[in-house]
Amino acid sequence: MQKDSSMENLDSISKPDNENTLGETDCEICGGIGWVRQDLPISHPDFGRMQVCECRQTKVAQLSQERLFRLSNLQAFSHMTLDNFKTEGRLGLGDQQVSSLQVAHNQASHFSQNPIGWLLLMGTYGCGKTHLAAAIANKVLELGIPTLFLTVPDLLDWLRYSYGAQGASYEERFEEIRNIRLLVLDDLGTQNTTPWAEEKLYQILNHRYTHHLPTVITTNQELIEIEGRIRSRLHDPDLVTIVRILAPDFRSPVRDERRTISTLELLSDSTFGTFTLRDTEKLSPEQHRSLEAAFDAANKFADDPHGWLVLVGTYGCGKTHLAAAIGNYRLAFGEEPIFVVVPDFLDHLRATFNPASNTSYDHLFEQVRAAPILILDDLGTQSATPWAREKLYQIFNYRYNAKLPTVITTANDLSDMDPRIRSRMLDTRLCSMHLILAPAYIRSADNTSRARKRN
Repeated sequence: MQKDSSMENLDSISKPDNENTLGETDCEICGGIGWVRQDLPISHPDFGRMQVCECRQTKVAQLSQERLFRLSNLQAFSHMTLDNFKTEGRLGLGDQQVSSLQVAHNQASHFSQNPIGWLLLMGTYGCGKTHLAAAIANKVLELGIPTLFLTVPDLLDWLRYSYGAQGASYEERFEEIRNIRLLVLDDLGTQNTTPWAEEKLYQILNHRYTHHLPTVITTNQELIEIEGRIRSRLHDPDLVTIVRILAPDFRSPVRDERRTISTLELLSDSTFGTFTLRDTEKLSPEQHRSLEAAFDAANKFADDPHGWLVLVGTYGCGKTHLAAAIGNYRLAFGEEPIFVVVPDFLDHLRATFNPASNTSYDHLFEQVRAAPILILDDLGTQSATPWAREKLYQIFNYRYNAKLPTVITTANDLSDMDPRIRSRMLDTRLCSMHLILAPAYIRSADNTSRARKRN
């Protein structure tokens, strides 16, 4: 009889003496004891070893499953399954957000059926990462595979408390976490990042990386924010599958989920068709050329939004019109560009700190930071407080590293900007900058300059 690896701790199940504690009827093979010695040659590794009788195998399997469940730390997550995960999210989500939930669900289902490699689930708070991670753990546990589900802060607390504690020693717990068949780590990045915590996490994940042990990780951080040694392992495409969930916090009220900070709808008449090149105005050849160059660059970006486009010019020269035209053009393709006036966005962020606010700071900040296409209007007109500079830098740095399509308009001289932001805007590998030399355009009843239609 082959010993099942999922029953490796059968010795912890008390062997009955004269009574059948598991309730079996008398068995012709074991006499109701539940244990037998097989007739094996002395050279056999199981010679003389007690084996579970066939009459007890179902009960032993049940006890083994219960032991694995207690070990897994999944008691509070037993209701989270792949079947009850809502792939459509809440009403009002965009197509990309719903699609990201469906992709995440499909990847989780595949991993639960064949737990090989690592699965990294990324997204904001409440988007469904924990549900999918727990659902994977519950499904894998049903297959009899030893599984451990822990939030990262709990894992570190578990290790700390094991020092000098009765029962399992620190070494035993540490080895159990490192070598468990499936480890699910929830909320990577929320732990207190002490040197000790970073080292313990690295030791665990490096061991599992080296031995290719199945691991599921969830995080609301970006890879660039994760400790470098761990980040390098998460970047390995041969082992790690990265899934990004774009949906917002499912636990927030519906009105908050559907709310967007974008003001693009207020500029719905700003299109390439309504933009004028001001041919009838007395502009210098250089001013005309700069306007045409900006118009052509905006057209090109709208057709294929890659990298960054920066439009620089005085107030009213047309840069906001072109930026909004890009947004409206992509909107017609079913995309969801975010258009924000920088000072207004920062005011909205500050307002979320009010206890009466119906919108969370995280939701609003993430909506802008991770927008598929972001249009930042009037950069440089905001109050240059340290807090404002830091928030803007976080957005710019994230989008710079992720190479997300971004349109920026500003009337400021670049030398007046935060040098961290300026250095990214001056990177010609990513950013195309166009200076509009034309003066402010003043509409009047007599000014009927023809709009140049988009080719």
